[in-house]
Amino acid sequence: MSAAAAKRKRSPSGSPARSRSPPREPSPPTNRRRSLSPPPRVKIDLPSVVDADHARRVERERQLAVRMAEAELEGPAAPPKFDAAAEFAKLASTRSGGVYMPPARLRALQAAAAQDKSSTEYQRLSWDALRKSITGIVNRVNISNIKNVVPELFAENLVRGRGLFARSIMKAQAASLPFTPVFAALVAIINTKLPQVGELVLIRLVSQFRRSFKRNDKIVCNATTMFIAHLVNQVVAHELIALQILVLLLEKPTDDSVEIAVSFMREAGAFLSENSPKAAAGVFERFRAVLHEGSIDKRVQYMIEVLMQVRKDKFKDNPIVPEGLDLVEEEDQITHRVSLDDELQVQEGLNLFKADPNYLDNEEKYGEIKAEILGESSDEESGSGNEESEEEDEAPVANKDGIEDRTETNLINLRRTIYLTIVNTLSFEEAVHKLMKVNIQDGQEIELCKMVVECCSQARSYDKFFGLIGERFCKIARVWCDCFEEAFREYYDTIHRYETNRLRNIARFFGHILATDAVSWNVLDVIKMNEDDTTSSSRIFVKIMFQEVMEQMGLKSLTERFKDADVKDCTRGMFPMDNPKNTRFAINYFTSIGLGAVTEDMREHLKNAPRLIMEQRRAALEAMSSSSDSDSDDSSDSDSDSDSESSSDRSEDSRRRTKRGGRGPRRPSPPPRRPDSSPPRRRRGSTSPPARHHDDSPGRRRDRSPPRRRPDSRDRGRGSPGAGPSRSYRNERDRDSSRSRSPPPRGGRNRSDSGSPPPPRGGRYDRRGPSPRR
Repeated sequence: MSAAAAKRKRSPSGSPARSRSPPREPSPPTNRRRSLSPPPRVKIDLPSVVDADHARRVERERQLAVRMAEAELEGPAAPPKFDAAAEFAKLASTRSGGVYMPPARLRALQAAAAQDKSSTEYQRLSWDALRKSITGIVNRVNISNIKNVVPELFAENLVRGRGLFARSIMKAQAASLPFTPVFAALVAIINTKLPQVGELVLIRLVSQFRRSFKRNDKIVCNATTMFIAHLVNQVVAHELIALQILVLLLEKPTDDSVEIAVSFMREAGAFLSENSPKAAAGVFERFRAVLHEGSIDKRVQYMIEVLMQVRKDKFKDNPIVPEGLDLVEEEDQITHRVSLDDELQVQEGLNLFKADPNYLDNEEKYGEIKAEILGESSDEESGSGNEESEEEDEAPVANKDGIEDRTETNLINLRRTIYLTIVNTLSFEEAVHKLMKVNIQDGQEIELCKMVVECCSQARSYDKFFGLIGERFCKIARVWCDCFEEAFREYYDTIHRYETNRLRNIARFFGHILATDAVSWNVLDVIKMNEDDTTSSSRIFVKIMFQEVMEQMGLKSLTERFKDADVKDCTRGMFPMDNPKNTRFAINYFTSIGLGAVTEDMREHLKNAPRLIMEQRRAALEAMSSSSDSDSDDSSDSDSDSDSESSSDRSEDSRRRTKRGGRGPRRPSPPPRRPDSSPPRRRRGSTSPPARHHDDSPGRRRDRSPPRRRPDSRDRGRGSPGAGPSRSYRNERDRDSSRSRSPPPRGGRNRSDSGSPPPPRGGRYDRRGPSPRR
């Protein structure tokens, strides 16, 4: 055996005997309580220290445990205090938009800067907010929401941030070329109110095109030319810049330049063909020449052929302004003339932040501009969410005496409510039902009627929807009927202020409610159809209105309606019969518009007008003569007395001359008759006159002298002394005949001194000189 084994097998005598373990005690009783175990020791998780030297590792672990125990006893450390000045200094030293700031820190900065709004720190924060807002609005604009985006964009300070807007919209357009028409429409809308913004965008686009063309950057050049083309379509840029770009691209044609020119012409070709047809024809001739030269690639040649086909189809797939983007009225458009050869001021400094010493004043000025553009007051914009507080404030103001609201804010809100209600309904019954629920105060009913007419006039063409609304309102209550009648009179007096399309819609609206008897025809008394009281606009209005009435009622029913007694009274001005000139004008007018059947009464009146005028004149003359007869009766008595006295004096003078005989001045004898002259012949069948009683007294002879005959031209032409009595003889005979009495009538009638002879009858005897004495 081995020594080790021998050692293990020691005898019990050679070594002291081992004491055995004491015997186990019996198990404790069941009712004995167990002693509580001591609390567990707290273990501190110390990081393990790696060290090759064991002693040094133990020492390091001990020191670390001491430090951690001290930190645990002292409690958690206080967070570092926020230093706003340090944060602003850090923000100012960084590039704008280059640092992300947590929302909590940003709110803290804003709260600290809001204490002084004119400080540089506050201006920097507002600049960053303006940049983010403009960029976000531009990035989410499209055809469907452009009308909602524009007010949000005007709410930002575009005068201060015009550089930010130009940069954002150019970057967005270059990233999404299909949305170029939308961005151009947005620039066109802003250009109408802030022309400096539109001009800055155009200048930067032209400058970018020149740089990209020099650098042969095809992508940037293509995007820039497409934007410029759509600005030309929106009349923001003049067509001169488009023609200059085309000439530059086609002057030395390459594949890239011709391709860009083709895409540019597809976008702006329709506008150039309409506004500058000769220039557009010259551009297409240049394209044809490039195609025939064959110096370009086949792919580009095919693009030119496609452009020729697009021109043949009249650019039907490339309209001037796409549907839904024609948002600017023609009279509001502002066109900028920018040339490729001009020295352009790009104003890159507008993209960077600069502290403004007059920041608050400039913000207030833009607030006024914004209120003018959007049509809202600053109070409404700032307190849109505090409607309840505003209503509480308005209640005590309304109760104060002497305070009157002249801003018409309530009236504007009422009109807006009426407009939105009409637009957002599908049928006229629904519109009337909703409009009846609108809170309209007494006296404002006319505003609803005017808004219905205005909405009708704003449509592109007449919609019967508005006419049915007006008809239903007139048939609901009398007050609406009276309001529409008043509106008719006002619109007829001011119809010359409306353009042709609006005038047509208004006329058809009132024609509808007249044809349906919604309003009384007494409103027609405002129409005076004559040349002086009508204008071209009012005549067009009446024409369209009655054509609408005739279309619904028929010409026969319309003619019968005008023959009604009540309608006749109110249409006297429309069918005038007081003056033939006005009557003739009305007949010609109604005949020219296809209503000749209603002019029958006026035609009959015009036919009988001369007879009526003569009757009127005759009646006037009779009235004048009856008034003058009473005056002549008084004067006739005095005339008869004077005549009797003068006749007695004349008879006394004649007796004195007879007694004198030849002593007095002799009367010249009448000229002798020609020897060959024979007494005048009497007409055949005439009876010879009865024999006269001759008296030798000279006075009696003078009494029987025939009446004086008028000198004839044939007697004046004769120069012989026997041709007729001399002038002295004629004068003497006239005096004697005036003194003598006329001879008695023939046929044995009783002589009467006061009777006058009948007018001489017969032919030759009466026409020739005095009869020969017997």
